[in-house]
Amino acid sequence: MSFSLKVKEELCTINVSSRHCKCAELSAFVMLNGFDNKITTDKEQNDFAINRYAKMISSLNIDLASDEDQKTLKLIKLKDGYCINTILIERSCCKQAFIRGAFIASGSITDPQKGYHFEITCDNLEQVEVLMNILKDFGIEPRYILRKKYHVVYIKDASMIVDILNIMGAYISLMDMENVRILKEMRNSVNRKVNCEAANINKTVNAAVKQMEDIRYIESVKGLSYLPHNLRAVAELRMAEPEMPLKEIGNNLNPPLGKSGVNHRLRKISEIADELRRN
Repeated sequence: MSFSLKVKEELCTINVSSRHCKCAELSAFVMLNGFDNKITTDKEQNDFAINRYAKMISSLNIDLASDEDQKTLKLIKLKDGYCINTILIERSCCKQAFIRGAFIASGSITDPQKGYHFEITCDNLEQVEVLMNILKDFGIEPRYILRKKYHVVYIKDASMIVDILNIMGAYISLMDMENVRILKEMRNSVNRKVNCEAANINKTVNAAVKQMEDIRYIESVKGLSYLPHNLRAVAELRMAEPEMPLKEIGNNLNPPLGKSGVNHRLRKISEIADELRRN
């Protein structure tokens, strides 16, 4: 079963007791799914959604084919589908129910193992406007795209998708997604540290190789006695222990020298070597 279908199955287990929230959820479902007493789901056929809305229709005692009962759901007929009168979703709980119904009807969510993408497909711009305004009321900033003949409201921000799952009431799916996010972030953090360490090691090795080349060149051309005493001491230690860290080189000098001091002297040695090469 896809992650998207698991979320829908979880949402269909939520008990809605208030009539106004039932109307809001059913209205969203019907708005995006069309009028039919034989409830179906166009995007992903599933028995739990069909059973949920069949029971909801029965408990509300409405007939979707009736113009009068359509008014109960505040549905408005348009030339390219339906929309709703937003008076139906003035309460925060009704807005949550509406988003839930819209997602079950024509929404999808990518498996967080593969990426982060949440979307609800609409039939017209009026539906898009209603959905986007509701989501913005909860601090979520959705995006919109026209995909062939469909109008799609979508979100790619992982934290916002988590917020939507929370708003809809999909708490188990939310935890599943958060667990995946934590593992991904840990993995990425480890990879960044490994890459950083590797880069630092390469940088250190390359610097040490260059230092050895410079010292050998000075030795072959002038001899190490050509260097001032303080530089010669560093050069001899570097030659004797090519892999010794700068801090340890400094500790072995008399008097001891800090890491930055050793690095400064090695740069001076390289400058002398470069000068000799030029001459």
